[in-house]
Amino acid sequence: MKRLIFIFWVFIGLTSFVLVADFPEAEIKNESIKAKLYLPDAQQGYYRGTRFDWSGLIPSLEYQGHQYFGQWFENYDPKVHESATGPVEEFTVLGYDEAKTGDTFLKIGVGTLRKPDDTKYSFAKYYDIVDPGKWTVKTKSDRVEFTHELKDAAGYSYIYRKVVRLVKGKPQLVLEHSLKNTGKKAISTSVYNHNFFTIDKQPTGPAIEIKFPFNVQATGKGFGDVVMASNNKITYTRALNKGESVFSSGLQGFSANVKDYDFKIENRETGAGVRITSDQLLEKIVYWACATTSCPEPYIKIQAEPGKETTWKIFYDFYTFPKTASAK
Repeated sequence: MKRLIFIFWVFIGLTSFVLVADFPEAEIKNESIKAKLYLPDAQQGYYRGTRFDWSGLIPSLEYQGHQYFGQWFENYDPKVHESATGPVEEFTVLGYDEAKTGDTFLKIGVGTLRKPDDTKYSFAKYYDIVDPGKWTVKTKSDRVEFTHELKDAAGYSYIYRKVVRLVKGKPQLVLEHSLKNTGKKAISTSVYNHNFFTIDKQPTGPAIEIKFPFNVQATGKGFGDVVMASNNKITYTRALNKGESVFSSGLQGFSANVKDYDFKIENRETGAGVRITSDQLLEKIVYWACATTSCPEPYIKIQAEPGKETTWKIFYDFYTFPKTASAK
């Protein structure tokens, strides 16, 4: 009997270990922020879809008792395009239109993918991964450094680096990027951050405000009804229902000035916010929200000639303010 009990608890212990250690991850912190990151892995990684860059997924970030990221979707599948959390990024595809059925194309931060047919590319579709490239990850107490190297992917080759870093003495997270073109084809693409914020698990509704440094205008699904864009804010007239979403393919009002890459997402009910800035000019801003997350999606243009390297940064400054009153 004792032997059976011992075997039972050993089994439970092993099962618990598997559940805890399912996904490669790392933790970083500074004086005021603590965050967890999922690490890229072709076999065991939390996210193995073909839409988003596999580096920099953040399932939790805590500041001053407020939680900024979390699972915003209901059903999890590692290969489903939307099974990603945190400030995840997507590059537009390279070589898809030129590829014939059965040939390959490239998604930076994902790998070499197979084109299955002549239909138009869809970010929501999973494409077979021919070569996931080589990932190298270095972790420190306040940062994680990712390097993705891919060779001869539909004629393209590159070394892509991303550092997710917490700044010493400041409530700030920085995403530092570099892309070196090691191939013979020029790289011309766009990249955006989806910004899957779920501040304190607040449902999307009147408590959530998105602020801009310009007079924002928008048209699209839900705008002018459940979601309003006026002056320098996007606000909601009511809470979004489960399964409901709003969308604009391009917010208007920004200029060709790097200072316009400056957004604030605030939860007025709990008094927590984040400011998002960059050192790059905006190409466009897509906006999408569902019942659990509100996402300004700023795009920038990326160009790298053979042998050349390009760099860019995104900054996240976290703050608090009196509840029910928006920060100035």
